Amino acid sequence: MTVTKEQLQATLAHYRDPYLGQDLVSAKAIGAIDINGNQVTLTLVLGYPALRRKLLLEQAITELLLSHYPALELAIKTTWKVAAHAVQSGLKGTEKIKNIIAVASGKGGVGKSTTAVNLALALAAEGAAVGILDADIYGPSQPHMLGATSQPVGESSGGLTPVVRHGIQSMSIGYLIDQTSAVVWRGPMVSGALQQLLHDTAWNDLDYLIVDLPPGTGDIQLTLAQKIPVSGAVIVTTPQDIALLDARRAIAMFNKVNVPVLGIVENMSQHVCTHCGHRESIFGEGGGQSIAEQYEVPLLGKLPLDRQIQQQADGGNPTVVADPCGDNALIYRDIACHVAARLSLRAKDYSSKFPNIEIQNT
Repeated sequence: MTVTKEQLQATLAHYRDPYLGQDLVSAKAIGAIDINGNQVTLTLVLGYPALRRKLLLEQAITELLLSHYPALELAIKTTWKVAAHAVQSGLKGTEKIKNIIAVASGKGGVGKSTTAVNLALALAAEGAAVGILDADIYGPSQPHMLGATSQPVGESSGGLTPVVRHGIQSMSIGYLIDQTSAVVWRGPMVSGALQQLLHDTAWNDLDYLIVDLPPGTGDIQLTLAQKIPVSGAVIVTTPQDIALLDARRAIAMFNKVNVPVLGIVENMSQHVCTHCGHRESIFGEGGGQSIAEQYEVPLLGKLPLDRQIQQQADGGNPTVVADPCGDNALIYRDIACHVAARLSLRAKDYSSKFPNIEIQNT
């Protein structure tokens, strides 16, 4: 007896995607099912990039379907399509950028910038078009972490071409000033600079723009919340209580301005000894999980306090590109898939599909 589409969909509904947290049918990831006798071609269209996961997903689906229908000759094609997702009420999405994701922390010293650049590189490694915007006007660090020495080139339109490094586009005030110079600006100037860096950069068709925010909940964060269309935020913390207090403030800020928090990254979860590999929770443990449960958001991943992560970022080759098959790089890529998958489940933004309407008196 020939299998039907309805039977295949019913079987596929039993597979729960670990990143989406739901089955592929509910997530509308079944693109097409073509049946010709016992020959079945299944097309999966994910809403998040998953280059590393593709083969594992196809293997799991193959095993599931063949366990129910062993006579099938099965071919699976997996692709993905990143959509633009809803932003704050009253704001319209940015041209050339589908999704802006803020990476934030309530306090400094928790490894937020290192997490941001590795998240951007991990999304790119999974198959997305990615950029990173260094929103820390007073203390830009992304040019150094990316090992970028060139400067943005001005375009005839008056904008700037982003600096491309390790396959991602980047922009930072650090490209435009001397590294030893201090930026002594008041709040309005800093807020204006952030908007200029975003809007005056000629971004080239990005799926995701990662915004590395400075620590705290000040002028930059307020500008981001009120004037920049953000699809979601990722909060970086360490397990210690003082960091968790500030992380809660950051979450509360995003909740207040209706920017969804996509999850928590617990950095410096355990110290890894460079000599023997012994792991020790020197900053405490369980903090990231507790705050995730409190605010009903996922714990996206836990990263160790590993000297290699620091050395690689300081050397201009962050972990994801310096050691792409290493344990830490795989953690970053796992976090990236969780972030992108969680965002893919949110409402889509169709504002760019509609033309601007002007009413004139004639």
